[in-house]
Amino acid sequence: MNRYTPVLRALGMIIMLFGTTILAPLILSNVANDGAQTVYDEVFALTMLCGLFLWVRYHNVKRDLKIRDGFLMVVLVWTILPAFAALPFMLQLGMSFTDAYFEAMSGLTTTGATVVSGLDALPMSINLWRHLLVWIGGMGLIVLAIAILPLLGIGGRQMFKAETPGPMKDAKMTPRIAETSKGLWSVYILVSVACILSYHFAGMTWFDAFCHGFSTMGLGGFSTHDASFGFFNSQAIESVSITFMLIAGMNFGTLFLALHARSLKPYLHDPEVIWFISVCLVSVGMIALYLRVSGVYPDLETALRHSAFNVISIATTTGYASVDFALWPMFAPLWMLFLCSFATSAGSTGGGIKMARAILLYKQVYREIILAMHPNAVYNVRIGGQVAPQSVLFAVLAFGFMYMVSIVSLTLTLVFSGIRI
Repeated sequence: MNRYTPVLRALGMIIMLFGTTILAPLILSNVANDGAQTVYDEVFALTMLCGLFLWVRYHNVKRDLKIRDGFLMVVLVWTILPAFAALPFMLQLGMSFTDAYFEAMSGLTTTGATVVSGLDALPMSINLWRHLLVWIGGMGLIVLAIAILPLLGIGGRQMFKAETPGPMKDAKMTPRIAETSKGLWSVYILVSVACILSYHFAGMTWFDAFCHGFSTMGLGGFSTHDASFGFFNSQAIESVSITFMLIAGMNFGTLFLALHARSLKPYLHDPEVIWFISVCLVSVGMIALYLRVSGVYPDLETALRHSAFNVISIATTTGYASVDFALWPMFAPLWMLFLCSFATSAGSTGGGIKMARAILLYKQVYREIILAMHPNAVYNVRIGGQVAPQSVLFAVLAFGFMYMVSIVSLTLTLVFSGIRI
């Protein structure tokens, strides 16, 4: 047990930190009097007591976390916290543990899939809790915890390395990991506030603006309405969403450096930005033209509006919808699903393998073709003006292979379970 006590000590603190987030829906529930007040009281007390027990039990352990401890911590956090997050759904909505855990896991991992219907009639605090989970999971609760744990004598470097995507593990915005974490969260909060205000001024109510601001910045796609953005049918609101989905789809580390330097130069040195923007814009134009030629929409302007919103929503792994794009010709949704597997940048809140890995995979394939034609040639794979080490290339190839195997395996498993393609 001594081997895992530092992990359990840190886990206790993270559980208590997570417990404090329950105060937001608790306060709203009391203000709105939506009938869920006692539920949050119970969940808050249980979460804090469980975290406090682990903290008190192992508070004398002083050893720093090692690399394997960091990976274990990440696994424990992303499997245990959804269990606590699921409690409001179980106690207030009467959901089964499986459905509630699915909803909580979908929120915290910013997946955006939901098993809840009748979103328009849900208690306000429950809807806020769903969207808050997406916002917390977007930047990562662990990244937030890293900013706090050093104050308590717990090192966070190994957790940061285990949590962050490969291409940015060794990119230091500041000399200290804790300062980096604080910087990322500061930028995340700042842009989230701008997103909420923009939604409100575009026509949303304050409640809808807060909820959609949270899910937009987390790129999770939860909505307070069953019809998603089709409920608003507003081009202004869709334009705001497109803007902030693109911002959230790019590296927040780059945004931090740009704000710190008060210059856009950091974006010029970010190799992912031009690829991300180019892929999104070209895809929007291509799908809009395809929909117009296919006769889905009567004019190019309408096709461009719906293409821009839905293509960027899916490419950034958000999942909002303004129309039922499943009714579009098959090529369009398939292309959108292809985009969501790689389009977002490392250090963003999006999913997929990240654009940095996609660029390296493309350049590695190109190098192999060059070497096949010119065996004696010396050709180095470069990204961001620097030569990518062989160890990084091998790691990216392994990651890409595991990603594809996971998709194929899970697809076959779902089909075997009875789901139709």
